[in-house]
Amino acid sequence: MKALLAEYATFHDPRLAPEGKAMLDVLSRSFSRCGYEVVTPDGSDFLGEIRRLAPECDVGLVIAPDHLLFSYTSVLERLTHNVGCGSMNAAICADKVQCGRILARHGIPVPGAPSPGKQVIKPVAGCGSVNVRLSDEKPGPGETAQEFIDGENLSVSLVGSRVVGDACSYYTGKPPLLLAVNRQDVRVGPSGEFHYRGGETPLDHPRHGEVVGTAVRALQVLGCQGYVGIDIVLADRPYVVDVNPRVTTSVIGIAACMEEEIADILVQASKGGGPESVHMRRRARFDSHGAVEFL
Repeated sequence: MKALLAEYATFHDPRLAPEGKAMLDVLSRSFSRCGYEVVTPDGSDFLGEIRRLAPECDVGLVIAPDHLLFSYTSVLERLTHNVGCGSMNAAICADKVQCGRILARHGIPVPGAPSPGKQVIKPVAGCGSVNVRLSDEKPGPGETAQEFIDGENLSVSLVGSRVVGDACSYYTGKPPLLLAVNRQDVRVGPSGEFHYRGGETPLDHPRHGEVVGTAVRALQVLGCQGYVGIDIVLADRPYVVDVNPRVTTSVIGIAACMEEEIADILVQASKGGGPESVHMRRRARFDSHGAVEFL
């Protein structure tokens, strides 16, 4: 069996390359342990390599900044079995403004409009903490501003299941699989810029049910499948600040702590199956370059 793992940032985005390589390494090892021969684009022509390699593979997965996921995943899913989020759902999540409006219409807490003073400015189609900042300036072209919420920076890692038919994918009705609640190490620099440094997982939080329930509702409203990371700021309520319809950096710590293989979970979920829960044998702190320290 062959698995195509198409990770974009390693060759094409120096700012995100360390995180991209760390995620790719974790997934490559897991798919190898599950019996797959792993193939990856060589960096010269990312889209061309997907077109060339995907037909030879049994499964495939794209790892790329959110605004690029639709175009690359839409090609991959026509050529092999996609074990990640569907391209249309990825496109919805990539537009941070539209995504927030959809969640708000369904009663899911999201940051509101900014008030005078401290506000968060972020790209409408961004990835991670790149170009996210606290500022009292007006957002520039391609940016949006939202309310700053002072609270705990958390994320919830979920895997949505689906069944792929001849013309579409559809839900089996199975609830998303919770992998872990993670604490995010997010720091604000002297000029207000946000920096993501990694985190801790799994987190046994006293408001676990509230946080996970909000994340599950967000995933279901948006129709995401595969690995999904829901970023939450926990204050008076859990506010969903971002939905990442892809593998996120948290997989570094989760895979190190989890008894199950992440590759097996992704493949099973893409066919409507998989476990009801996972088993975490320890806790870990991880950074954005792939280092893991067990706690």
